[in-house]
Amino acid sequence: MNADHILGAVAVACALALFGCASADSAADIDRYTAEALKSSFRDQGIAKVDRLVQDPANRACSEADASGKPLDEKTAREIEAANMKTIRWPADGRFVGDWREGEKIAQNGRGLTWTDAAASAKGPANGGNCYNCHQMSKEEISFGTLGPSLYQYGKLRGVSDPAAAASKPIVDYTWGKLWNARAYNACSNMPRVGHSGILDEAQIRDVMGLLLDPQSPVNR
Repeated sequence: MNADHILGAVAVACALALFGCASADSAADIDRYTAEALKSSFRDQGIAKVDRLVQDPANRACSEADASGKPLDEKTAREIEAANMKTIRWPADGRFVGDWREGEKIAQNGRGLTWTDAAASAKGPANGGNCYNCHQMSKEEISFGTLGPSLYQYGKLRGVSDPAAAASKPIVDYTWGKLWNARAYNACSNMPRVGHSGILDEAQIRDVMGLLLDPQSPVNR
């Protein structure tokens, strides 16, 4: 699954849309041709499976809204958020905040989930969170993405001064839930659903929580 495959799939999709079948083809027909072209252009390899191309209802609704240029209607958005809220798995032992040092490593690590990586059940390298790709994490960073808001001083601005007592704060529940499944709070969030999708496990999310909330972490200093 490399750039050549993607470019090939796009070329086939464009050809189908412009020249394939009759001019009376509907938008639904073109969508189907495109999906078939994409599916035929990829193959299962390692842990990277073709089923990654299959959209769940939330992805499908948000993609359609984006393509149409019209936001989701309020009812559909609330239904998506409610359905995703039900998927959040709260920490089994009640501990929300882990080691910020490990959390920093995870946040600055962009690797994982490619066909060369080991499955989660195998003893391979852990996935990273790739957080820096969308967020500023500390004042020392000179290169970071801006698709998401700055997280610098995230915990400090929200009044988290004692990680040991943090579990009693609503912001802690929100932060855990947002990391686990961002669409529980914003139906068409661009943020990866790192817990729900199995990108990070519970222990890793706990450590990222430490990075965001511990006063000693570079995020809050």
